[in-house]
Amino acid sequence: MTKFKQINGTIASPKGFTADATHAELKFQKLDLGVILSQVPAAVAGVFTTNKVAAAPVLVGKELVAGGLAQAIIVNSAIANAVTGEEGLTNVKKTQRLVAEKFDIDAKHVGVCSTGVIGKQLPMDKIALGISKLSAENGHATGFSEAILTTDLVKKEVVYEVELGGQTVTIAGVCKGSGMIHPNMATMLGFITTDAKIAQPLLQSILSEVIETTFNQITVDGDTSTNDTVYVLANGLAENTEIVAGTEDFDSFKSVLATVCQVLAKKIAADGEGATKLIEVSVSGAPNDLDARMIAKHIVGSSLVKTAIFGADPNWGRIISAIGQVAPFEVPDIELTIQGDLVLLHSTPVDFDQAVLSEKLKEPSIVVQVELNQGEHSGTAWGCDLTYKYVEINALYHS
Repeated sequence: MTKFKQINGTIASPKGFTADATHAELKFQKLDLGVILSQVPAAVAGVFTTNKVAAAPVLVGKELVAGGLAQAIIVNSAIANAVTGEEGLTNVKKTQRLVAEKFDIDAKHVGVCSTGVIGKQLPMDKIALGISKLSAENGHATGFSEAILTTDLVKKEVVYEVELGGQTVTIAGVCKGSGMIHPNMATMLGFITTDAKIAQPLLQSILSEVIETTFNQITVDGDTSTNDTVYVLANGLAENTEIVAGTEDFDSFKSVLATVCQVLAKKIAADGEGATKLIEVSVSGAPNDLDARMIAKHIVGSSLVKTAIFGADPNWGRIISAIGQVAPFEVPDIELTIQGDLVLLHSTPVDFDQAVLSEKLKEPSIVVQVELNQGEHSGTAWGCDLTYKYVEINALYHS
């Protein structure tokens, strides 16, 4: 398989893309409105929240993906435009028109995303003024990843290059997410741009598959948002030989896209509201991949596990309890390792130095490995600890 490498860059690094951001006064001072633009209409794939109270931008976003093409994505933070009725939908359509007029593109090729407080209408005078400030030529591409943030503490972006079809193809990603994170998807917005040439149905198929083992394997607090969206835009300007299924280029592209999604997903987990530690749980020896992934996700999502790790308490019984709650089969022979220390073998406790393991649990990255001895399949999930700060942030989020 073709090797790929990580490079420095922004969401506008692939050929034919630009990005910009501005302060539209939705927040007090910070950037709060951003746009991604392609020189030409790009194949667009998308995956959206499973929350049955989907925000207005999600409803319109599904229409965008059904159409197969996108040339711009406009994103605002501070206000989610969720549970806003017909006025909310009207405002999404108005935003599409404003972007289309500003950049001389087709309104039906404009994707709209929002994140922030639920139940508030967008102040369209501010949105319109903000859009008027955005530029396609002199864009502030590095500002886009900042403009989409809410309670996030850090920007989350990554760029890779890979040789495909005789050309260098670039894939860039940026995302936001810190709280209300429990995909099938969560308050998470993700945007991926690439200059690869690939047909929209194949791009959608690949995205739908890699989402399952990346973004859908993170959890911060067990709550699924109304606004989750991941878009991939592929404009073909790298001029590579078109990627088709069953080829080495297909495998390489899928691998790079999965890597981009995994890197971004882990950045979200590490930046969970109030988090001090990234937790990775790997489950092996399951009858199938889905069972392994669901068990791993339940462990990392357990409030008891998360609080124990926050307190550096090597209470492995909480992990075993989490396994038993969701495993759809008997698990009589479990092997459990925490931070490299074996604590359970053949479902029997092993002597270990609790003081030493407690010190290891103070490290910023925690790894839990579970062997179920019930099959050949595996899965991994990522999350974070549950801290006093998480309660403080969410007790005061709206006020």
